[in-house]
Amino acid sequence: MSTVQEKLITAEEFARMPVPLDGSRQELVRGIVVMSPPPGFRHGARQVRVASLLDHYARTTKSGRVTVESGVVTEHDPDSVRGPDVAFWSVARIPLDREPEGYPEVVPDLCVEILSTRKALKKTIEKIAEYFASGVRMVWVIDPEDRTVTVYRSPNEGRMLHESAMLSGDEVLPGFRCKVSELFE
Repeated sequence: MSTVQEKLITAEEFARMPVPLDGSRQELVRGIVVMSPPPGFRHGARQVRVASLLDHYARTTKSGRVTVESGVVTEHDPDSVRGPDVAFWSVARIPLDREPEGYPEVVPDLCVEILSTRKALKKTIEKIAEYFASGVRMVWVIDPEDRTVTVYRSPNEGRMLHESAMLSGDEVLPGFRCKVSELFE
């Protein structure tokens, strides 16, 4: 009995695929397209809020660029392309006068993931490991249910901050500070 192996696709092939008509989200995980339903309203509202805060910081300081759901190549051979909810690229990684076509050749400095459900935590932990292995410097995981953000500086250790705590960007986003509660306004 023989088994049929699914053809793995590359990040370049994935970038050329059409956007699903049903609005579902896609990621490329080790050469295989993985689909998930579009996130709900609360998820989208958090995403816009975080992106707005980071974009204001990036524009004011001229320190980088912010994207929402842009593909990030985290692995090669087979390729993986993840779509963080929000990402920040410093000018050291992508100069302000450059706007890459497709997926950038470099990973972001910061990736932000917003949990849609408790079940999503396991998949998010896998993404965190991929982000750090590819060179991402910091990951924030936002939990709208608990109104917390967990700051990861490595894939194995996160520091949870509650609503009254101050979230800072440390050396990844020098000078960025906001109360955690601002992420949920």
